[in-house]
Amino acid sequence: MAMADDDPRNAAHTTDVSTRTSETGVRTAPERTTAAPAPPPGSAGAAPVPSRWMLRFVIAGLVIAALNLRPAISGLGPLLEEVRDGLGMNGTVAGLLTSVPPLCFAVFGGLAPRLARRWGPATVVLAGMVAVTLGLALRPFASGTGTFLAATALALAGIALSNVLMPVVVKHWFPDRVGSMTGLYSMALALGTSAAAAVTVPMTDALGGSWRVGLGAWAVLGALAVLPWAVVSRDRSARAPEPQAAQEAVPEETAEGEARTEARARSEARAGAAPALRIAKSPTAWSLGVFFGLQASAAYITMGWLPQIFRDAGVSASAAGVMLAVTMGMGIPLSFVLPKLAARMRHQGPLVLALGACGLIAYAGLWFAPASGAWVWALVLGISNCAFPLALTMIGMRSRSSAGVVKLSAFAQSTGYLISIPGPLLVGALHDASGGWHVPILLMAALMVAQMATGLLAGRDRVIEDGR
Repeated sequence: MAMADDDPRNAAHTTDVSTRTSETGVRTAPERTTAAPAPPPGSAGAAPVPSRWMLRFVIAGLVIAALNLRPAISGLGPLLEEVRDGLGMNGTVAGLLTSVPPLCFAVFGGLAPRLARRWGPATVVLAGMVAVTLGLALRPFASGTGTFLAATALALAGIALSNVLMPVVVKHWFPDRVGSMTGLYSMALALGTSAAAAVTVPMTDALGGSWRVGLGAWAVLGALAVLPWAVVSRDRSARAPEPQAAQEAVPEETAEGEARTEARARSEARAGAAPALRIAKSPTAWSLGVFFGLQASAAYITMGWLPQIFRDAGVSASAAGVMLAVTMGMGIPLSFVLPKLAARMRHQGPLVLALGACGLIAYAGLWFAPASGAWVWALVLGISNCAFPLALTMIGMRSRSSAGVVKLSAFAQSTGYLISIPGPLLVGALHDASGGWHVPILLMAALMVAQMATGLLAGRDRVIEDGR
C-alpha cells in the first residue's frame, strides 16, 4: 500500500552506510554529527531557526502522524466480514474496497509536492491528519457501501498526502539528522500498521462488539495527530522555503562520503548537459515500475484478504488480526537488513527470488493447511512482503544522478500503484465466483511469479541514463 505509500508493510527502510532510501525512493545520505553552518541571521537566504520546543512538537507530530498512516487499511482486514455483512457488500465490492488505497496513493500522493510548495509541508500534513480523522470518524455512520467507500477515500487521501511529505518534513527540520529521524517515523509507521491489525478486534469487543465503534475508535488517534501539527504550521520556520526538500541529499561527514558527493555532482553536471532523460522509454524504468506494482498488489491483497482467509479456515477473528500484525511487523527488522544487502550486490536478482520463494511457500501453505500452519504462513508471508524496501533500494541504484532518481521514483511508483489496483479486486471477485480460496490463491501465486520475473530484470546492474 504506496500506501506511497502507499504499502504498509512497510514502511521502515534504510540502506547502507553510504545511502538511505526515503519513502519517495530518493536516496539520502546518513546523518552527520554536525549540521552545516546556517547563514547569519538577517543575511540573504537566512531562514527562521525553529526553537527547541518547536522541534519537539515536530518530533511528536512525526511520530503520531506516522502511527496514523496505516490503521485505516490494516485495521479493516480483521473486521472485513462484519463490515460486509453490515453493509450488504459482496466480494467484488469488498475487493474494490481493498483496491482503494493504491488508487488514492497514486492520485493524491502526486498532489503533495505541489501543495507543499504553495502552503508549506506542515500545513499540508495538518490538512492530511484532519482528513484522516474525518474519514475514520465518518465511516461508522455509513449507511451503505457508497458512503463507506467515500469516507475511506477521504481518510486515504489524507494518508497519501502525509505519507509523501514525511521525508520532506524530516529534511526541512532535521537536515543534520535525516537518518535517525527517518528511522523514527518509519518504525512508528510499521508499529501503527501491525498494532491496528492486532488491536482492532479486541478493542471492538471491549467497546461492545460493533464494528462501527471499533473502526471509528481510530479517529481518536487521528485527532491527537492534529494537535502538534496545528502548532507547527503556525510557526515561521514552517513556512520557510525548502524547494529541494524531497530531492537533495545530505552531505556525508567522512572523506569517502565527500568523494562520493563530488562524484555525484560531476555526474549530475554531465547529466545536465546531456539530452533530456526520457524515462518512459527506458526498459529498466518499466521493469522497476511493474515490479513495484506487483509487490504493492501482493501487499494490499495480504492486508485486505489474509485475515479473511484465516477466518474462513476456522481461525478466530482476534487471532487472524494478530497474524496479520505478525506479517506486517516482519518489515520492521528486515527493512534495515535488506537494503544494506542489496546495495552491496551488483545484481539484486537473488534477493528478488528469495523473497518470491517465501511468498510461494506461504501461498502453498494457505492452499493445503491454512489453519494448522497459520502462524508459519503469516511469518513467511511477512518476509515476502519486504520486497517493498528492496524495490525502493533498486530505484536508488538505477540512476547515476539524484535528478534521475527523482524521475525514476516518480515514474516507478505512479506506474506501480496503478498496476496494483486490480489485484485485490480480482481476488474478491474470484472468491465470490468460485466459492472458496483456491482460485484466488492461484492468482496470487501467478502474480508472485510475475513479480519474480520482472524483479530479475529490474535488478540488473544498469542505469537509466544509458538508455537501458
